[in-house]
Amino acid sequence: MKLKGWEISLFPLLGVLMFVSKLLMEFLPNVHLIGMFIVVFTVLFRTKALIPIYIFVFLTGLYGGFSPWWVPYLYIWTVLWAAVMLLPKNMPKPIAAMVYSVVCGLHGLFYGTLYAPAQALMFGLDFKGTVAWIISGLPFDIVHCIGNVFASVLILPIITPLRKLIRK
Repeated sequence: MKLKGWEISLFPLLGVLMFVSKLLMEFLPNVHLIGMFIVVFTVLFRTKALIPIYIFVFLTGLYGGFSPWWVPYLYIWTVLWAAVMLLPKNMPKPIAAMVYSVVCGLHGLFYGTLYAPAQALMFGLDFKGTVAWIISGLPFDIVHCIGNVFASVLILPIITPLRKLIRK
């Protein structure tokens, strides 16, 4: 993966943008723009989107402490990136808008389930304990899902002008 000069400058800024946006929205638990940013960056930059994603992950750990809660961040955002990578590249805009919303929403809804394996390993939870942990977090995951769906309405309005800018 060879980076262009402007990408070397842009990707750290995008990672910082993700991090700052999350900090600014912390007054709304589980509501943020991270899923929206990951979809936008993945659609625009494909594999290279992992760079701003992991800059965000690193900054989050640096700010909040590299403790057990942070470990799932090493893979949980990559799941969303991978889901977007599997989507067709040239979907018609109305379909893309719906698909991106569904993918963002599902990632929010299953966030706790995706988080659970790390929790189970780190804290010695058995299957029953892991399922209980997932169920107890469902209300938070539902809020996360709804927040992601609302944030996803920004995806196409952001992608469209940026795609034109990148082509130039």
